[in-house]
Amino acid sequence: TSVFLTFSPPPPSENKILVAQRPLLIVANKTATLVCNYTYNGTGKEFRASLHKGTDSAVEVCFISWNTTKISSNSNKEFNCQGIHDKDKVIFNLWNMSASQTDIYFCKIEAMYPPPYVYNEKSNGTVIHVKGKMGKTPIQTQEPQSAIPLWIMVTVTGVLAFYSMLITAVFISYWQKSKKNMYHQSDYMNMTPRHPPYQKNKGYPSYAPTRDYTAYRS
Repeated sequence: TSVFLTFSPPPPSENKILVAQRPLLIVANKTATLVCNYTYNGTGKEFRASLHKGTDSAVEVCFISWNTTKISSNSNKEFNCQGIHDKDKVIFNLWNMSASQTDIYFCKIEAMYPPPYVYNEKSNGTVIHVKGKMGKTPIQTQEPQSAIPLWIMVTVTGVLAFYSMLITAVFISYWQKSKKNMYHQSDYMNMTPRHPPYQKNKGYPSYAPTRDYTAYRS
């Protein structure tokens, strides 16, 4: 939002241009309207008004020129600017401004024709302060809200991972115990005594006859 104040320059002497600007313009919506009030008592019929940026006015932001029949304007490619002439003032409209364009801006009014060529002395200028993007504040306030679901997801993932490891450990323990029990049962069965199969004494008589040694006595 902008607060408009009217600054009127004192009456100039013959063939002299005086310019008055507001000292400060705060821009919160990327759009600025800078009014350059001027007075001129000369006989000029063709004029040129331009807006310059920086303490040394090194950058010409945009300009507008007019005479009794024609109006033309142009803007620096780094700015979105349009000039409008209205009686004893020139209005410069700027839009899509960025915080990097915060600086002091000067209006320059020139009487181009007929001679003599006249332009205004450098005014005090207007400081245009462009605030940061409007979306920064809502984003910062939403960051804690957007972090809550992330923490919930991390917590749930950790709990699920813990229970998965616990279930896996219980299963492995149960499996190892079952395996040990199977080994013990197998050993117990192997230790059970077994009766050898009945075997006959093949090739030997069930009894041996008594040897008669009397036959050898003489």
